[in-house]
Amino acid sequence: MKNGLACIGLTTLDVVARAIDVLPKEEVTGLIEGIACAPAGTAAAPALLAARLGVSSRLISAVGDDLIGRFILTALADAGVDVTDLEVLPGLPSSTTLLAVSSSGVRPGFHALGAGMLARVTPRALETAAAVGFLHYGGVGGPKLDGGEGEAIVRAASRAGAIVTCDLIAPQLSAIDEVKRLLPHVDYFLPSAAEAVFLTGQEDLFAAAETFRSWGAKGCVIKNGGRGSVVVLDGVSTTLPAHAITPVDTTSCGDSYCAGFIAALSRGWTPLDAARFGTATAALVAQGLATLGKLESFEATEAAMRQMTLREMV
Repeated sequence: MKNGLACIGLTTLDVVARAIDVLPKEEVTGLIEGIACAPAGTAAAPALLAARLGVSSRLISAVGDDLIGRFILTALADAGVDVTDLEVLPGLPSSTTLLAVSSSGVRPGFHALGAGMLARVTPRALETAAAVGFLHYGGVGGPKLDGGEGEAIVRAASRAGAIVTCDLIAPQLSAIDEVKRLLPHVDYFLPSAAEAVFLTGQEDLFAAAETFRSWGAKGCVIKNGGRGSVVVLDGVSTTLPAHAITPVDTTSCGDSYCAGFIAALSRGWTPLDAARFGTATAALVAQGLATLGKLESFEATEAAMRQMTLREMV
């Protein structure tokens, strides 16, 4: 089996501050617990997280030619992510999100649009997709990917023998057609519970998962935050509990679940056990700020998975 992961889709810089419970109306300075910044987005975050977990990762996306773009490039490269396929678009700012996390975990965000949404499928990107063992698609809604280009790269990866995973971010109803176009080439679809309900109209997450399977997905994992995840794959249909933790910042928990799931699959774990590892990965990320949170390594995550208490199912 071929090795390595390629992620395609959105790249942003997240600037996370905690704890901010009230935005003052006056120009005053207050002390807070901490501020962190890190590459994020449905492509950059899984690539960064998977690299931390020991997976050889590449990113197919775009940044602007500004200081933020240079920071994103440097941070990813320093973390071991291959940025050969990360385009720098002249004259454009890089996508950036400011998140003000309250002491209770509420996290209003302020997003500035930029180059990160302009990922595209280049000939080199197609070569990358055909050369890796895993392709993670986080490009639904991308103006240069929707309508056929995104399908082309997931199809190329699938035909070359890669395991294809797919996640979403704030989809519109128009995303339904794109999801239906992609899913016949997707091995594991990993939306959030809110996204699954929004796209299918099914409040029952098992019914939503079966809808996605009827659209072509071979397996489906629906992430449901502190309530765990619904897993429908390889003849298994069950709910996995989340870990009982005190979250600090849940910004990248969905991406971290995906990265953990892929990292475990890459080591030969069964899909169900990989979903359990994804749960543990998300729990560690949620206990710190920004994309990486408290994530250290695959081995440390595996140890934490066996030590952390699971929530009781309700």
